[in-house]
Amino acid sequence: MKKLFLILIAVCSQTILFAQDAKQLHDNARDFMHKGDYANAILILNRALGKQPGNIEIVKDLGLNYYYMKDYNKCIETLTRLFDRDDVDDQIFQIAGDAYWALEDAKGAEDTYRKGIKKLPNSGPLYNELGKVLWTKSDFTAIKQWEKGIENDPGFAGNYYNASKYYYFTLDKVWSLLYGEIFINIDPKSAFAPEIKNILFEGYKKLFADANIEKSNKDKSPFTIAYLKIMNKQSPLLTTGINTESVSILRTRFILEWDADYATKFPYKLFQLHKQYIQEGLFEAYNQWVFATEQNMPAYQKWIAAHPKEYAALNRFLQDRIFKVPAGQYYHK
Repeated sequence: MKKLFLILIAVCSQTILFAQDAKQLHDNARDFMHKGDYANAILILNRALGKQPGNIEIVKDLGLNYYYMKDYNKCIETLTRLFDRDDVDDQIFQIAGDAYWALEDAKGAEDTYRKGIKKLPNSGPLYNELGKVLWTKSDFTAIKQWEKGIENDPGFAGNYYNASKYYYFTLDKVWSLLYGEIFINIDPKSAFAPEIKNILFEGYKKLFADANIEKSNKDKSPFTIAYLKIMNKQSPLLTTGINTESVSILRTRFILEWDADYATKFPYKLFQLHKQYIQEGLFEAYNQWVFATEQNMPAYQKWIAAHPKEYAALNRFLQDRIFKVPAGQYYHK
């Protein structure tokens, strides 16, 4: 009995050591990966797989390193065998789809993203990638994918970015503004933030181009009608045209009226953020950050020099908070 007990201890010890060896190899491979030495990472990952063939994270990293090595076929071959597993994640479909895209196989990429969405219907990144593939084929149903991504995964920034750009170049005058501003709040340091800030500034010019923005509205969703009703009441404020100062005043008035009339019916994270800025005396600073940084940098620097406390407080706020849209606040039906 004692001998059997000792054998069991030995077997358990070997199993633990076996797993630890695989983990150590995986960690070593990631070190090579972070250094850009993908060939050595692949070599070690294959040895780690020999010890733990079913480890999905090791297989995923192996596929990713093949992608970085531009061995796209090997990447696809490595990752597709994971598609039917219950623990598959959206990154696996995304990397494989990107590999098809790198091979200029649009159909393979589209099929991969669609498989991923079928398996993981709440993945914002997969809707985003599928939309981009469709867009390159001039398939305007791309916007449906970005909208589904916003609805099902409201915390992911990419769908807001693409939807904002799409609507800016259409007759829509509302959702480009809303989606664009949500994007720069989710990902304020994005390389695409300056582009979206320009779209926001020009978008307000488009919004008020008509004398009565309510009557020219084609979108009959209750949220949009409410938004335009209050915005239309602010038109008389634009006697000096659209500029950072006039937009800041207009948006302040809008939020005060929205909060009184529609905040309960249509709770909206972006407008709640605006209200918070107003209460803390930072809404002017925030509007300067949104509009003036790209439109008139000398004027923005002059404003900073005149308002150092507000500028510092806004920067602290932007750095400390995480902006995330809650589920259920999707009104673009």
